[in-house]
Amino acid sequence: MQKRNRFLYLILVFATIGLGLLSRTSFTPQFIYPYIGDALYALMVFFGIAFIFPKFDAAKILFISIGICFLIEILQLSTMHTLVAIRETRIGALILGQGFLWSDLVCYVVGAFFGYIFERLLKRS
Repeated sequence: MQKRNRFLYLILVFATIGLGLLSRTSFTPQFIYPYIGDALYALMVFFGIAFIFPKFDAAKILFISIGICFLIEILQLSTMHTLVAIRETRIGALILGQGFLWSDLVCYVVGAFFGYIFERLLKRS
Protein backbone atom coordinates (compact mmCIF):
# COMPACT_ATOMS: atom_id res chain seq x y z
CA MET A 1 0.00 0.00 0.00
CA GLN A 2 1.22 3.42 -0.94
CA LYS A 3 1.51 5.80 1.99
CA ARG A 4 -1.55 8.03 2.39
CA ASN A 5 -1.57 11.80 2.34
CA ARG A 6 -2.13 12.41 6.07
CA PHE A 7 -3.21 16.01 5.54
CA LEU A 8 -6.02 14.84 3.23
CA TYR A 9 -7.23 12.33 5.82
CA LEU A 10 -7.15 14.93 8.56
CA ILE A 11 -9.34 17.17 6.39
CA LEU A 12 -11.64 14.18 5.73
CA VAL A 13 -11.96 13.54 9.48
CA PHE A 14 -13.04 17.12 10.16
CA ALA A 15 -15.30 17.26 7.11
CA THR A 16 -17.03 14.06 8.25
CA ILE A 17 -17.47 15.48 11.76
CA GLY A 18 -19.06 18.56 10.19
CA LEU A 19 -21.40 16.41 8.11
CA GLY A 20 -22.26 14.39 11.20
CA LEU A 21 -23.21 17.50 13.15
CA LEU A 22 -25.15 18.80 10.15
CA SER A 23 -26.99 15.46 9.98
CA ARG A 24 -28.60 16.30 13.32
CA THR A 25 -30.43 19.33 11.91
CA SER A 26 -33.76 19.76 10.19
CA PHE A 27 -32.02 19.55 6.79
CA THR A 28 -31.74 15.77 7.11
CA PRO A 29 -34.65 13.79 5.64
CA GLN A 30 -36.58 11.85 8.29
CA PHE A 31 -36.11 8.47 6.61
CA ILE A 32 -32.31 8.58 7.06
CA TYR A 33 -32.14 10.72 10.22
CA PRO A 34 -31.82 7.77 12.65
CA TYR A 35 -29.03 6.13 10.64
CA ILE A 36 -26.86 8.73 8.89
CA GLY A 37 -25.06 9.90 12.03
CA ASP A 38 -23.87 6.40 12.89
CA ALA A 39 -22.71 5.73 9.34
CA LEU A 40 -20.80 9.02 9.32
CA TYR A 41 -19.32 8.18 12.73
CA ALA A 42 -17.87 4.95 11.32
CA LEU A 43 -16.64 6.81 8.25
CA MET A 44 -14.89 9.33 10.50
CA VAL A 45 -13.29 6.47 12.47
CA PHE A 46 -12.12 4.94 9.18
CA PHE A 47 -10.51 8.21 8.10
CA GLY A 48 -9.03 8.68 11.58
CA ILE A 49 -7.39 5.25 11.56
CA ALA A 50 -6.11 5.91 8.04
CA PHE A 51 -4.62 9.19 9.32
CA ILE A 52 -2.96 7.55 12.34
CA PHE A 53 -1.68 4.52 10.42
CA PRO A 54 -0.98 5.78 6.88
CA LYS A 55 0.73 2.56 5.78
CA PHE A 56 -2.09 0.18 6.78
CA ASP A 57 -3.98 -1.60 4.03
CA ALA A 58 -7.53 -0.33 3.44
CA ALA A 59 -9.05 -3.71 4.36
CA LYS A 60 -7.20 -3.68 7.67
CA ILE A 61 -8.49 -0.17 8.40
CA LEU A 62 -12.01 -1.33 7.49
CA PHE A 63 -11.95 -4.11 10.08
CA ILE A 64 -10.27 -2.00 12.75
CA SER A 65 -12.79 0.82 12.34
CA ILE A 66 -15.74 -1.58 12.47
CA GLY A 67 -14.23 -3.20 15.57
CA ILE A 68 -13.81 0.15 17.32
CA CYS A 69 -17.38 1.18 16.51
CA PHE A 70 -18.78 -2.17 17.65
CA LEU A 71 -16.81 -1.93 20.90
CA ILE A 72 -18.14 1.55 21.60
CA GLU A 73 -21.69 0.37 20.84
CA ILE A 74 -21.33 -2.63 23.16
CA LEU A 75 -19.97 -0.34 25.89
CA GLN A 76 -23.31 1.48 25.74
CA LEU A 77 -24.74 -1.54 27.55
CA SER A 78 -22.47 -0.76 30.49
CA THR A 79 -23.76 1.18 33.47
CA MET A 80 -20.33 1.87 34.97
CA HIS A 81 -20.50 5.18 36.81
CA THR A 82 -17.54 6.65 34.90
CA LEU A 83 -18.99 5.83 31.47
CA VAL A 84 -22.42 7.16 32.48
CA ALA A 85 -20.83 10.40 33.71
CA ILE A 86 -18.92 10.82 30.44
CA ARG A 87 -22.07 10.14 28.39
CA GLU A 88 -23.90 12.89 30.30
CA THR A 89 -21.63 15.51 28.72
CA ARG A 90 -22.30 16.76 25.19
CA ILE A 91 -18.94 15.61 23.80
CA GLY A 92 -19.16 12.32 25.69
CA ALA A 93 -22.58 11.62 24.22
CA LEU A 94 -21.28 12.38 20.70
CA ILE A 95 -18.28 10.08 21.12
CA LEU A 96 -19.74 7.22 23.19
CA GLY A 97 -23.41 7.42 22.24
CA GLN A 98 -26.43 7.01 24.50
CA GLY A 99 -28.02 3.60 24.07
CA PHE A 100 -27.35 0.29 22.37
CA LEU A 101 -29.19 -0.31 19.09
CA TRP A 102 -28.72 -3.29 16.79
CA SER A 103 -29.36 -1.04 13.79
CA ASP A 104 -26.29 1.02 14.72
CA LEU A 105 -24.08 -2.00 14.06
CA VAL A 106 -25.36 -2.16 10.48
CA CYS A 107 -24.81 1.59 10.08
CA TYR A 108 -21.21 1.23 11.26
CA VAL A 109 -20.50 -1.45 8.68
CA VAL A 110 -22.05 0.69 5.93
CA GLY A 111 -20.14 3.83 6.98
CA ALA A 112 -16.78 2.08 7.25
CA PHE A 113 -17.41 0.34 3.93
CA PHE A 114 -17.93 3.75 2.30
CA GLY A 115 -14.48 4.71 3.59
CA TYR A 116 -13.07 1.55 2.05
CA ILE A 117 -14.77 2.29 -1.29
CA PHE A 118 -13.44 5.86 -1.14
CA GLU A 119 -9.92 4.47 -0.71
CA ARG A 120 -10.32 2.10 -3.63
CA LEU A 121 -11.58 4.91 -5.87
CA LEU A 122 -8.81 7.23 -4.73
CA LYS A 123 -6.21 4.56 -5.46
CA ARG A 124 -7.54 4.12 -9.02
CA SER A 125 -7.30 7.82 -9.85
